[in-house]
Amino acid sequence: MKLYSEAMEDTVTSEEAQELFEIAADKFQEMAALALFNWGNVHMSKARKRIFFPEDGSRESVLAQVKSAYEWAKKEYTKAGMRYEEAMKIKPDFYEGLLALGQQKFEQAKLCWCHAIGIKIDVGIVESGTSQEVLELYNKAEDSMERGMQMWEEMEEQCLNGLSKFDKYKSQLQKMGLDGLFKDASPEEAAEQAANMSSQIYLLWGTLLYERSVVEYKLELPTWEECLEVSVEKFELAGASPTDIAVMIKNHSSNQTALEGKIQTPT
Repeated sequence: MKLYSEAMEDTVTSEEAQELFEIAADKFQEMAALALFNWGNVHMSKARKRIFFPEDGSRESVLAQVKSAYEWAKKEYTKAGMRYEEAMKIKPDFYEGLLALGQQKFEQAKLCWCHAIGIKIDVGIVESGTSQEVLELYNKAEDSMERGMQMWEEMEEQCLNGLSKFDKYKSQLQKMGLDGLFKDASPEEAAEQAANMSSQIYLLWGTLLYERSVVEYKLELPTWEECLEVSVEKFELAGASPTDIAVMIKNHSSNQTALEGKIQTPT
């Protein structure tokens, strides 16, 4: 608002005023995108609502509650996705929106899969339509994650080369004494922030791929092993320790099944 007020106080047709209007427009665009982003986050949180089952409830009543909770969560995830997409329309370079969209599709895929398993009891009788829906959600989640990561890396490169929006407006803002409105992080702070963001993205990406490999393994798809290998690569890029990665692999469904087979095999 201060940028807008400064521009209005000058002659609106002056070059300086027009530059201030451009800066203010960028900030308002960012604020609008962030508002929609946070709105989407609210729906994501609501989708994780817990349900409590009465101890004396019948199987039918429990299944009805499960179905109701599933439909509730599904609607909330859909609303979250709509808010993130709206944020991207307002600010096309809003990488946070793409990453959030990736997580939204990921959570929706997990919800769909868990509901299908819970209702059908046996993986072998999960409907092909449901499994296809789950895999399609994973595809969309991966696509959003990849595009979000690429967008973030491009923005980081621009910052390193002095081509960010702040660098573009920096001299003009300094002339008017308004450079304090934009926080200019030190090189050390910027490097630390970049490393933390990179780690968070790769961690989420790795988790997504790991969970997908579990689904693919249970559906007896041959791609599960490659998916697991790529997830390990993402965890390594995230900075996960070899010990944590080893535990993760040990806990994979493929190893659990093999262990069960050994236990059940007569000596």
